Amino acid sequence: MQTALRKVGDDYVIRRCEESDLQAVIDINMAALPEHYSDYFFESILRELPEAFIVAEMGGKVIGYIMCKIEFGFSNFRKLGFVKKGHVVSVAVLDEHRGKGVGKALMLEGINGVLHRKADEIYLEVRVSNTSAIKMYERLRFETKSRLRSYYRDGEDAYLMALELA
Repeated sequence: MQTALRKVGDDYVIRRCEESDLQAVIDINMAALPEHYSDYFFESILRELPEAFIVAEMGGKVIGYIMCKIEFGFSNFRKLGFVKKGHVVSVAVLDEHRGKGVGKALMLEGINGVLHRKADEIYLEVRVSNTSAIKMYERLRFETKSRLRSYYRDGEDAYLMALELA
């Protein structure tokens, strides 16, 4: 049974991803992003952290998603310290639905899912050329922590951005 986490306006619903949504999520990943993952990777993320694998649905069709996982490692905020942190592995919205607040709604629910697991911070990597995403992350209070040289397969750099949750 599908339960809406949050209805946003009259347009779309934000809810947890279900196994039956995975093919639509994979299709969005293929259409919207140059980085692709195996079907098994999507399945394993859904099993590992279902409360932070979220989809946006409009008219019964999945139009966007976010998937996060929990990791342990050095903090992006403190000089010393090993922390529990959320990692936004992938977030995407179909082109025709961008600029409507769908990405922000997905990010907020993904962050809530990571908070549910009591993470200290959440981080992501974003292409340096993706100015609209960078601006959205900054509005959500993410800070740019470093530039990752040649991070993507095509050689483009990424910014590592993080948000302290504590």
